Amino acid sequence: MTTPIADFSPALPTEPTWRQRLASLDSPYVVPVFITMVLVVGQLSFGFLESASRTFLAISVAIGVELLLGRLLLGKWQHPASAYVSGISVGILVRSPAFWPFALCAALSICSKYVLRYRGRHLWNPSNFGISALLFLGGEMVGSLSIQWGNHVWAMLVIWVLGAFIIWRLRRFHITATYVLAFICYAGLRSWYTGATFESEISPVTGPMYQLFIFFMITDPKTTVKTRRGQCLVAFAVATVEAVLRLAQVVYAPYYALFFVGPTALMLETWWAARSELRDASAAPVGSPARGVS
Repeated sequence: MTTPIADFSPALPTEPTWRQRLASLDSPYVVPVFITMVLVVGQLSFGFLESASRTFLAISVAIGVELLLGRLLLGKWQHPASAYVSGISVGILVRSPAFWPFALCAALSICSKYVLRYRGRHLWNPSNFGISALLFLGGEMVGSLSIQWGNHVWAMLVIWVLGAFIIWRLRRFHITATYVLAFICYAGLRSWYTGATFESEISPVTGPMYQLFIFFMITDPKTTVKTRRGQCLVAFAVATVEAVLRLAQVVYAPYYALFFVGPTALMLETWWAARSELRDASAAPVGSPARGVS
């Protein structure tokens, strides 16, 4: 009779189940579920959608363009979660009596991921790019959601609490917190400078447009710089540029502020990283292995 030999090889890590991933918020569906909740709560409280059909059109175009470009340019089918978030953001934020702005904005948003790139990274948050471009080029036909929750305080609190919890678990709460604190400080300065009430200056941040902006646009992992300090600095810079644009009576100040600040920060970070790698490689002794090669 032979004695079985014990197997001392290390156990391979098991793939987490979808329940475990959802519980830890490590799931591509967490953000789509949350933004859908924003839509449902906002629609039930305010009826703030231009129409369900226009929102569905924006989502469909965003997902369709994502799948098509991913297949043509990358040779694979892309996960639709990111495109869904972009499409639903367009459906919520764009205002127009026509259908074409919703389709065009969704298409522009997704195309920007594949066309406007620097050293392999896309620079703009997709929905921020699409909405900013459409507002700038088609301002006579297109507007943006600008209402506040009004007396529906419970709706605002539900979204804020859930949103804060989710981005805290995703380790991006510091970005939102930095922006909101800066916005409040600048609201106080604007109130003192213009003579407007502090409540009127701070009221926009309570609206659904700003909730999408602070929970989805400025925290987008693909279009934010890598370091925690850098992320806080960029969020503060966005709030600063927005404050200046507000004093200049620019209606869509937050969109434009992020449009200019975010990509600039990404390009500078990417350029600096490439420069540092080149400097390190040139400083390496002759005959030593290249960095990162074993």
